[in-house]
Amino acid sequence: MKKQGKRAVDNLFDFLEIIVMAMFVVVLVFTFVFRTVNVQGQSMQDTLFENDSLVISKLLYTPKQGDIVVVNSSVLDNRIIKRIIAVEGQKVEIDNKSAIVKVNGAVLDESYIKCDGSFDERYYNKESEVYEYEVPAGCCFVMGDNRNHSTDSRVIGYVPYDEIVGRVLFRFAAGNDEGIGKVD
Repeated sequence: MKKQGKRAVDNLFDFLEIIVMAMFVVVLVFTFVFRTVNVQGQSMQDTLFENDSLVISKLLYTPKQGDIVVVNSSVLDNRIIKRIIAVEGQKVEIDNKSAIVKVNGAVLDESYIKCDGSFDERYYNKESEVYEYEVPAGCCFVMGDNRNHSTDSRVIGYVPYDEIVGRVLFRFAAGNDEGIGKVD
């Protein structure tokens, strides 16, 4: 009888040890590999909506044009979610009248945007009637998909790579009940 009781207690401790280790691994993964964030504001509509829950990661990440990223903006002293329009060494031109964005002379296919223009005038070239930005080394140029309601690189300037918290991998809970899925 004593052996059965001791064995039951040993099995219980083994089970508890497994549960504690699993919880520890989950905490480590979500601390160092993945993070979760919630969308605040309307700057990424119609791609992301208020209260959408996102999974992000920075593990082995190199910023790329088109990625949606979470940024700890030192200028705004706030966390923002934006799309990378251009990376270091690329030239951005924005025609305010047509809302056309070009990177290195190529027009971006931006079927996801809402826009009628909102730009910092110091980058305006009166001769060509476009806004021109040249992205410096170690930085990227970001914009919200809802261009009329986005405080982004047009206002805050270039975003240093080290301010990027991570790239959005997918939405796991939609604030607007549109479902779960990968964010393009």
